[in-house]
Amino acid sequence: MSKKSLIILVVLAIIAIFAYTRYNSMVVLREDAKTAWSNVESEYQRRSDLIKNLVKTVKGAADFERTTLEAVINARAKATQTQINVDDLTPENIAKFQQAQDGLSGALSRLLVTVERYPDLKANENFLKLQDELASTENSVRTARNRYNSAVNDYNISTKTFPNNIFAGLFGFKEMARFKAAAGTENAPEVELDFSS
Repeated sequence: MSKKSLIILVVLAIIAIFAYTRYNSMVVLREDAKTAWSNVESEYQRRSDLIKNLVKTVKGAADFERTTLEAVINARAKATQTQINVDDLTPENIAKFQQAQDGLSGALSRLLVTVERYPDLKANENFLKLQDELASTENSVRTARNRYNSAVNDYNISTKTFPNNIFAGLFGFKEMARFKAAAGTENAPEVELDFSS
């Protein structure tokens, strides 16, 4: 074997090893991001399950406002029907998923405001436990979304930086979408308190 052939083989081996390690690191980062999204969905599922139990507890209050309760039930059904394929985490799909979750959050907020008018229900031990668990779950959802964004950030940086971007293009690694807050949430909500009643 000539010296020139040996040099070509060594260069090709170095390129192959480099491509192998870059490819594997991008696969690991992509799978970490997918797992992080699955954790987001898991937290939303936990929230949905808690809301189902909360609704059952509230139904026990005989004179509770039915329209508010039905709005929560319908919003929960819509939120649980909206699913995203983990391999298709586009900004549009994430926005559609979040829109359904925002509808559920709004209905739940109206339910909790309405509950304020029912002292017996507010004092119900099961209701209080569920309300505390729901607050804890909301924090877990926020944490899971932040971890997802962090994992996507690591993956996107890996696929966009040189020379990884060359291998990302060759192997079909695409940018993943980050979770974004709903439009308008950057503005502070207006709170009106009516103390006259």
